[in-house]
Amino acid sequence: MCDTCGCNITPGNEHLVRDGGRHALTDTGRESVTVLANLLDENDHQAAHNREHLDRRGILAINLMSSPGAGKTSLLEATLGALGPTLRIAVIEGDLETENDADRIRAKGVPAVQITTGSACHLDAHMVHRALHELDLDGLDLLFIENVGNLVCPASFDLGHHRNVALISVPEGDDKPAKYPVMFRAADLVLCTKSDLLPVLPEFQPSRAETHLRNLATSAPFLTLTTREPASLAPWLQWLHEELAAQRARGARGQTIRPGGDANLVPRLAHGNGGHQHHHHGEHGYHHHHD
Repeated sequence: MCDTCGCNITPGNEHLVRDGGRHALTDTGRESVTVLANLLDENDHQAAHNREHLDRRGILAINLMSSPGAGKTSLLEATLGALGPTLRIAVIEGDLETENDADRIRAKGVPAVQITTGSACHLDAHMVHRALHELDLDGLDLLFIENVGNLVCPASFDLGHHRNVALISVPEGDDKPAKYPVMFRAADLVLCTKSDLLPVLPEFQPSRAETHLRNLATSAPFLTLTTREPASLAPWLQWLHEELAAQRARGARGQTIRPGGDANLVPRLAHGNGGHQHHHHGEHGYHHHHD
């Protein structure tokens, strides 16, 4: 799970390990190994059900990951401006505190749910599940999930999304894929942002950043763009249109995909599978009830 910094227990899953929670007591009393494995299993189970709800409506869910300040929210603002007239989009925002980013998205006329994680440095499937309660998914085309700014932990958690997009900004340095291989190896697309700064930061070479990426044995596309030059967004917008079409085609075939490449193409989860959870949908959004 997230063994790097010990942030396995989050506001989304802590109910599972509190007194009376499903994993409050372990079979052997060994808290660390057993509880963490159980939490990972619970996260993946919840992620699968999140994905099933999105799949049934033909929604493509994109997880945006980067370090703080790489330009995720600015990219979303520009993307919403370009696609808003033709696609229905919603956003889930993740930050330790404040509703600043969600307010920026709402100012674009797009529904946004802010998740404040407190001390947790990533989102998990349980947090996203709660956010889905607050969105009307019917008729939605795209769901963007802006993860907490962090180049380590977000890549380790399935949220129920379909594609990972990792951002690397010019001021950060072109060696980030080499330094944070887990994040960039998990990416289905890498965006080099703030390219308008390249003339004043010649030490950043996009070709070198892409070489570091290829050294991770990934074929994820690498695109360079800046939100200050709308024309540079065209390949990114084209990628989104192609991924949305692919998501709808998968749905017609009864398939879904997990992030991390086309090798993760799997049959869709049957509605109500396993009898563990029951779902119904009200007039205004997504509702989920446990037995």
